[in-house]
Amino acid sequence: MENTTRYRSEQLEKTLRTLHAAVPGVKASVVVNLDGLLVSSYPSTGEDEEAHQNPTSSPQVAAMSATLVGLAIRVMKRLEQGDMKRLLIESEKGQMLAYLAGESLLAVLLENDAQLGKVIYAASRATMDIKRILGFEEEKPKIEEGDSLNAPNL
Repeated sequence: MENTTRYRSEQLEKTLRTLHAAVPGVKASVVVNLDGLLVSSYPSTGEDEEAHQNPTSSPQVAAMSATLVGLAIRVMKRLEQGDMKRLLIESEKGQMLAYLAGESLLAVLLENDAQLGKVIYAASRATMDIKRILGFEEEKPKIEEGDSLNAPNL
């Protein structure tokens, strides 16, 4: 079990590192479970690093992110707008983007001048990877030999 946990941690960190490399303006990113517990963060903070290096790595921020997403989910359901896809919060010093990833979430802290379209695309791809790594991805139907890949005629 420890090897699986370590493997997942490494894969999550790689996914977050790839997100940071793909899009300029990403300050920090975090994977949090829906109970608000920190699962992974990038950049990782060591024992000797200051909390301001990666503010999203603090347990308080992880819990607040989960609370915000939980509230957004309830609001969208109450307003009969369907399932929440993402949450975007803008402030004078930056932005936060959050995506559901199965029973966890990805929160990304951005510079104000980050290209939002590129960040949304990269974060949605990272969310798919996080779902797969944590085992939340839906099973895709297996294509057997001889199956038709054409759309059905309507």
